[in-house]
Amino acid sequence: MKALVLALLPAVALAAPPPTARRISALLIPMDQGAEGNTVKLETYMNEALEQFSGFTVKKPEDLFGMPADDEAQASLKRGGKGLEESLAAYEARDYEDAERKLRATLKELQGAAGAMKACAELCEATALYAAVLYQRGDSDEAKLNLIDLMALSPTFELNPKRYSKDFIALRANVATSRSSALRGSATVKSRPAGARVYVDGEFQGYTPMTVGPMQVGKHLLRLDRPGFRQHGELMEITPDDVEVNAELTPTSNYKKYDAQLDKVSAEIIKTETSPSAVAMGKALSIDRGLLGTVKDLGPNGTELVVGFFDLQSGKKLANRRVVLQGDEYGQAKSEMIRLVNYLVNNGLGGGEKKVKASDPLENRHGMEEWNSDDQGGRRQVTEKKIKGDPLDTVNGTEDW
Repeated sequence: MKALVLALLPAVALAAPPPTARRISALLIPMDQGAEGNTVKLETYMNEALEQFSGFTVKKPEDLFGMPADDEAQASLKRGGKGLEESLAAYEARDYEDAERKLRATLKELQGAAGAMKACAELCEATALYAAVLYQRGDSDEAKLNLIDLMALSPTFELNPKRYSKDFIALRANVATSRSSALRGSATVKSRPAGARVYVDGEFQGYTPMTVGPMQVGKHLLRLDRPGFRQHGELMEITPDDVEVNAELTPTSNYKKYDAQLDKVSAEIIKTETSPSAVAMGKALSIDRGLLGTVKDLGPNGTELVVGFFDLQSGKKLANRRVVLQGDEYGQAKSEMIRLVNYLVNNGLGGGEKKVKASDPLENRHGMEEWNSDDQGGRRQVTEKKIKGDPLDTVNGTEDW
């Protein structure tokens, strides 16, 4: 009997399910208003780097806290779509008065649906149809203004020759080369909290606060996304004078609970080797490991990150690092975050996580190796071989600065 059990053991081992991948996320806590705008961007880069490791299931902040769509905008889009169908039927029946009345109501609904639109399909079609109706009713000037809005929303939008007359299509061509269509403007987009992803006419632009443009005058679709907050959208009117858009974002209930824990977590992840608050947060978010850190704006000296790699089941800090980022004009922040994640994971735990193989000779370097954790002034500790007899071996050229 004993021999039979021993004989069956290999088969049982082979039939055992594979180990569950550890759930992990990168979560950064802004320590001041200036750091708030960078937090989501840096979290995004870190989570993308984590996806390169085996043994992890990466939970992005939007997975943890949600990023619900605007229900009212969704309802407006549905009503606007139905109104567009009815307006088109009236237009094809050449009942232009009824079509104009229906299109006014349709455009109002679609303008309120900006938060639910990733492209201007329905809005562009309704704008084109409204311009055509106005043209048919003899109001060419108003038709031109709507065509300018159409070109601002989608410069490449095509007018269906089976639906629109040759004269109206020619009018659109004239408007496209007019002086008005050449006018440009910009928009400063802000949100509270900062750090929301900015999309204009469906194209990603950056993170709030930021200036978008220059772009053609007229109407543009604006959408803001920030993990843990309801999506925000609006129809933005660009003029030759720069405009400013301020959005108040609505947090989800999950984010409110997370936000209430941040003061305790931020204090512990910096000062202690074991964080009870990190354990409680990991349990609430259902994650096993975390890259938890703080972000601080140093003004002209850059942005400081203090990040720890934590086992959130025990609260133990497995590795930690401090880095200072000097801007992101050339996309260097993403490279720095990849190196930081590689350092923390590869030095924090060996068991189970495989190191990413890459051709980058700097993959294990994060650019701050010579900085110690207590460095306050940004000076680097450099060890150099001294040349015997060289009178300049202790001179660095900056003694009088």
